[in-house]
Amino acid sequence: MSITEALLDSLQGDAPVRQLVLGPFWSVVVLDTDPPRSGLASTLRGEPGKAEPPVSEAGMLLNKTARELSKLLHSPKTLEASIGLAAFNALLEVDESSCKRINAAELILERGAGRHVAIVGHFPFIEQVRKVAARCDVLELIPRPGDLPAQQASAVLPRADVIGITSTTLINHTFDHMIQLCRADAFVILLGGSTPLSPVPFQYGVDGVAGTRLQDVPAALRAVSQGATFRQIPGKRLLLMAKDKE
Repeated sequence: MSITEALLDSLQGDAPVRQLVLGPFWSVVVLDTDPPRSGLASTLRGEPGKAEPPVSEAGMLLNKTARELSKLLHSPKTLEASIGLAAFNALLEVDESSCKRINAAELILERGAGRHVAIVGHFPFIEQVRKVAARCDVLELIPRPGDLPAQQASAVLPRADVIGITSTTLINHTFDHMIQLCRADAFVILLGGSTPLSPVPFQYGVDGVAGTRLQDVPAALRAVSQGATFRQIPGKRLLLMAKDKE
């Protein structure tokens, strides 16, 4: 079973969708609940120039329930999958008592000191990791200076001791391939603002999930609709859920 299927199977309950904002970098789905619940996901637009609309039912999505909208996570269209993950994160019941208020960067720096670190996705803390790790490989679809093409994952990930995987791999459906390349004894963390704070990734070899909950929904919506990057989104809380090592 793919992680997409497992995540969707784990959902409980449903709710009407009150609002959907697709910003250039982030997407937010707000549910018609009391208090309003919301979910965040990266906005991945997919390949430009295709004749087919990137969102098949644009203009009618608010007629769907959160569970129905979450099913867009299956879509091969990455913009639809972005909406699906935001809806999933909004509907997901998060046990915050099992989470810690810690940034994923702190954990990677701690675990990766003196070790081989590989990170799928170029995050702002990469240069800090490069200073403390014995080796730091960054895999990117659009590599920056010092990064490696994502196609080299099969050569890099099996050698790494500490691995960070961006949660956008859930949107472009590359997570299942990436996690299969990781050694069983490697420490793996799924990270980024799109990350579902769910124990489901633990079943696939992930040791920690680092995600985001929006506390001030109106402020976050304003910022996202005006082109905010992740750091510019106000009213958010960074949380880490770690696998229970029994």
